[in-house]
Amino acid sequence: MTSALPYALIATDLDGTLLRAGDTVSARSYAALATARAAGAQHIIVTGRPVPQVRHVLDGLGYEGLAVCGQGAQVYDAARGRLLHSVSMDRGLAEVALGKIEAEIGEVYAAVNQEGVDAEMLIGPGYRMWHPHLPTVRVPRRSDLWSAPINKVLLQHPRLDDDELTRVARGVVGDLVNVTMAGEHTVELQPPGIDKASGLARAAEVLGLAASATIAFGDMPNDVPMFAWSGYGVAMANSHRELVAVADEITLSNESDGVAVVLERMYA
Repeated sequence: MTSALPYALIATDLDGTLLRAGDTVSARSYAALATARAAGAQHIIVTGRPVPQVRHVLDGLGYEGLAVCGQGAQVYDAARGRLLHSVSMDRGLAEVALGKIEAEIGEVYAAVNQEGVDAEMLIGPGYRMWHPHLPTVRVPRRSDLWSAPINKVLLQHPRLDDDELTRVARGVVGDLVNVTMAGEHTVELQPPGIDKASGLARAAEVLGLAASATIAFGDMPNDVPMFAWSGYGVAMANSHRELVAVADEITLSNESDGVAVVLERMYA
């Protein structure tokens, strides 16, 4: 990072942060990122979505850099269309974790993201997909979720809200897996030690950039590790209270181009 460059690496979450409704990036945000890149900064997307659910966004942006996907489990080279790094979740461990959670709070509904650049998201009985534009495959039995390698499990409960489900799951299986809330109706189980910070750190190492040279933008509790790792964390106005509590700055909402507002100030 040179003295003239505020941050050499810009890490942005997608949903609720860079993206507006309909998986779109505004012209203003696109221009602000282009200005920052012209100044010498690099942009890296850091998202909970796995590669197959994010490639259409990357294509729309003309994005050719690295992307941290799958909640930190994947580092994807968009220019070459290949994974540089991927961590799978032990399917036996996933089943054990689900069993322990259900012993505490009753039946939960589950889905999985399979591993790989062309993998599928499998939806188990009862699970409701809140982003119907994303491709999914519904399976008749939970046992079908384990038919191929996975990188995470997604949970829903018929009565508990996201915060309570996350709290209970962490209390029951937090020593076995990483439990995170990634968005509305999106509580996830990942391999231990995997989160957005671990994925971003790996990608930044490839780029030769340091945590102190990184500004991160996010909106949900799954962005807390990324903020802790980065030199500066900016939460959107629509952020979950857990992220607001650890942010260095609060910007406007994703629908009001909050990312662009900060980048324009720093890189104009």
